[in-house]
Amino acid sequence: MSELLVDFITSLDGYASGEGWPGFWGLEGPEYLAWLGEQPEATYLMGANTYRLMSGFAAGELPAGQDEFRPEEEASVDELTQASKVVFSSSLEEPLTWANSTLVRDDAVEAVRAMKSSGSGLLSTIGSLSLCRSLLRAGLVDRFRVVMFPVITGATGAERIYDGYPDVALEMIEHRTFDGRIQLVEYKPRVLEHPPLTVPA
Repeated sequence: MSELLVDFITSLDGYASGEGWPGFWGLEGPEYLAWLGEQPEATYLMGANTYRLMSGFAAGELPAGQDEFRPEEEASVDELTQASKVVFSSSLEEPLTWANSTLVRDDAVEAVRAMKSSGSGLLSTIGSLSLCRSLLRAGLVDRFRVVMFPVITGATGAERIYDGYPDVALEMIEHRTFDGRIQLVEYKPRVLEHPPLTVPA
């Protein structure tokens, strides 16, 4: 059975990106990049918006305000290009132009449920906030990982991650600091029907 990881990189105030900021907010360091390079092979799950953005980067489109990709950004996009990707969308048309991408028009929750039960290895989301929210609500997420970068993007932040989420209890299974400034926290999530009546001991 496959394991599903929801994986976010965020500002401290919970934004997935910020207008005018480079990838990783320009704050990635050697420890963090080395850890990224050690991650196990995964099949990446995404929605149409993330696909359009990331496939555009793979085709050479630059983020607004950037003249060129930094080497770290190029390496990240190249690794994604080589990886297996499943794209959930009713608006995209086949064939998808980004290498190793499969389009699925079926309901994403039911499709991922089937992928988990019939497959092996790791499934991991990338971006795709609404997809992640739906998978979490459905109880399909095994691990919820957030890497927080030391910046508050109150004026420029885009894509607030947790808006519309249910209440979720989080059991910590991993935490780590990279380069003395980047904080990883990883949890086993449990969606709550209502707030707990007592405080855990």
